[in-house]
Amino acid sequence: MDTLRQVRFVWKPAAVLLCLLPALLVVTDAFEITGRLGANPVEEIQDRLGIWALRFIMIALAVTPSRRLSGWSWLSRFRRMLGLFAYFYVLIHFLTWLILDQGLLLSAIAEDLTKRPFITLGFTALVLLTAMATTSTAGMRRRLGRRWQTLHNSVYLIGVLGVWHYWWQVKKDITEPLIYAVILSVLLGLRICWRYKKQHQ
Repeated sequence: MDTLRQVRFVWKPAAVLLCLLPALLVVTDAFEITGRLGANPVEEIQDRLGIWALRFIMIALAVTPSRRLSGWSWLSRFRRMLGLFAYFYVLIHFLTWLILDQGLLLSAIAEDLTKRPFITLGFTALVLLTAMATTSTAGMRRRLGRRWQTLHNSVYLIGVLGVWHYWWQVKKDITEPLIYAVILSVLLGLRICWRYKKQHQ
């Protein structure tokens, strides 16, 4: 079996299962099968899903640098899938806040969106990711032309918003958000360097 067939029939299905595992563990912990969610289960669910959303954004952003540095062109076949999983985790993180935390109470939702800046940042990232997810198909890429690339370049802005959202949320211990900020800076720095070299060749 050649590399591309292995990616399609072996590695991609395995990757899908691995990507679903964090969400599955939230469900099984909620039923106390694999663990517990603690004293504040809604907050724990939100935190777990939000952190995994940020991780998947970073992993999706790392695909192109990893491909360029390793020469493994097949890595690009995982980029769309990883981006969609990032959107999936951002969406269910948001829905947990919307339904379980706010109880779909419109007045409370509006107040949080306008008066709590870290929620505003997170919601902005969700809107941008929704636009990317709905235009991720080859057909949409053809229809949008150059606008497609402009839109999908906003993934770095989404990364910034995600880190910023997390940073403002934790308030005191910024160790984890700082780690993600460093990772994002490296990934963005590589992109800028490669673009600069391309323009000056």
